[in-house]
Amino acid sequence: MKLLKLVRILCISAGLAVALAGNAMAADFSKLIILHTNDTHGFDKHENGSNGMAVVSQIKKDLKKQGYDVLLLDAGDAIQDNNLVNFSKGKTAIAFMNAAGYNAATLGNHEFDYGQDILAQRIKEAKYPYVSATVFVEATGKTLVPPSILLDRKSGKIGIIGMTTPETQVSTSPKNVYGLKFVEKEELYKTIQKQVDDLKAQGAELIIGLGHMGSEEGCMGNRSEDVLANVKGIDIFIDGHDHKEKNRDINGSLLVETGHYTKNIGKVTLQNGKWVGELIPFGVYSVEDMKVAELIAKADKEVQEKLGQKLGTSRVTLSGARDPGVRTQEMPLGDFCADAYLWQARQANVLKGPVDIAICNGGSLRKSLNAGRITRGDLVGVHPYNNQMYVMKITGKKLLEILEAATSTIPDAMGAFPQVAGMKYTINTKVKYEPGEKYPNSVFYAPAKPGSRVTINSIGGKPFNPDAIYTVATIEFIAMWGGDNYGGLTGKDAKIDLQSIGYVDVETFENFLVTRLKGKIGKRYAKSQNRIIIK
Repeated sequence: MKLLKLVRILCISAGLAVALAGNAMAADFSKLIILHTNDTHGFDKHENGSNGMAVVSQIKKDLKKQGYDVLLLDAGDAIQDNNLVNFSKGKTAIAFMNAAGYNAATLGNHEFDYGQDILAQRIKEAKYPYVSATVFVEATGKTLVPPSILLDRKSGKIGIIGMTTPETQVSTSPKNVYGLKFVEKEELYKTIQKQVDDLKAQGAELIIGLGHMGSEEGCMGNRSEDVLANVKGIDIFIDGHDHKEKNRDINGSLLVETGHYTKNIGKVTLQNGKWVGELIPFGVYSVEDMKVAELIAKADKEVQEKLGQKLGTSRVTLSGARDPGVRTQEMPLGDFCADAYLWQARQANVLKGPVDIAICNGGSLRKSLNAGRITRGDLVGVHPYNNQMYVMKITGKKLLEILEAATSTIPDAMGAFPQVAGMKYTINTKVKYEPGEKYPNSVFYAPAKPGSRVTINSIGGKPFNPDAIYTVATIEFIAMWGGDNYGGLTGKDAKIDLQSIGYVDVETFENFLVTRLKGKIGKRYAKSQNRIIIK
């Protein structure tokens, strides 16, 4: 009996010791600070409202000196858009992020814009891991990059799960995502839940979703909110893609996003047992890490030398704002773009006949064209994708279908929004968009009733004829690949004819400005030209 009692005492003592040891090793996130960025798009220099990477780096350094455990994360779209990174195809963006000390990043849709081979090089150059659980290589069934990582920090074990919007299939040229599968909706939720469960089984005490998903209505079912509504166990969700500021709780999880272009730097801390998000806006913290600043200045100088040539002047500013802006309504910049497309296609005359209209999707316009001196770099900044220009012949019925689909979420923003020349059309937003069949390799749906929301008022000043054949000038992204919500152009017999005109989009801009406008953008583009009516 004495022996049994002794064994019981020893067992109780051992259990108490294990419990005490466990408590001693428990996570303490009170000194953890999570800094985060999203949709930086190469706006990495400290200027014009952008904090830039040198400020991001210095904030991290200063917090570490104060004794904090600092985690620096990016939610995608870092390597493409601004001229500062475009000319190196994102290589400079990776160098800046390496220097700033990022700990992890996820893949945004624009990480794919240079093609998979270039993306593989950029990932190899990064000194931090890229993670995404939602992009699979069809040939192997494995994810393109690791789906998640488990970081053993001094604060505790932190699991980070990457997510990439399935909208990538239509927001970059399909050739850039050939052979890849982007999981959606129920499969998306199941995939992320498994990652959460696996990380917790490995001892993760904090789960972070690092998602480039967004909250746009057109992506219903694949948004960050949808993930949080259907997946249990995510403590913090750092979002990107839609360029919005977010800081709210959803089902006990904190959802945060900074907006875009490093205008804000995100900061998440644990306060009174609750995760709290805040933003560090431009101007609040102006101290830069000089080593990172020098790296950026060197790259900027090289780019400016290439792009500094003056091409003309503008008497007005053509705004490239997104929402409200080029993705929601007719804008002077959209008129300028479509006019350039139409003029260049008519000059090329590759189909030996009239070119009736031009379509420029609002999502391809990335920056405002400011009043004053216009350089080659300014035009590249507005239209950075180097898309080949095409002309295609389609029926009036097909034209009506693609306009209906490309405006399906209006008044909510849509990258497909058709800025046009040579035609006028009306969108009746009081009529609900009725989806039909899903377009192949797309997240979007064809209209069940083309013409229920959109009315084509005229083409070339003449009444619209659904049975007529029209020649349309646009970019490869739309004409060849049905990008954004132009999936109606990819089906069998969707196009009667298709030809390249031999120019890329930014060359078209340059030629239109220099040759047609004689280097001067005048008051004609001071306001929109009533080509699109929204009611």
